[in-house]
Amino acid sequence: MLDREQVLHVARLARLRLGADEVDRFSTELSGILDHVDKMGGLDLSDVDPTTHVVPLENELRDDLPHASLTLEQALANAPESEESSFRVPSPQA
Repeated sequence: MLDREQVLHVARLARLRLGADEVDRFSTELSGILDHVDKMGGLDLSDVDPTTHVVPLENELRDDLPHASLTLEQALANAPESEESSFRVPSPQA
């Protein structure tokens, strides 16, 4: 089980401010998560094929094939302002 100092250390790393009741609750919850991860680490997965998705894909998109892009003139056509080959944006006000 994670102790109070370990939970506070993780909270500092994540830049979280925790109340006393949250520290106690997260100590239990984080310990449970780490126990579960530890159990998964002990599984024999040598016969399991690597996957990129845990469920079959549906609604797959078209192949990403190269095609002609907008010309510079087309890209800048609706810009409120442009300068040379770039969009012109207002400077941030200090």
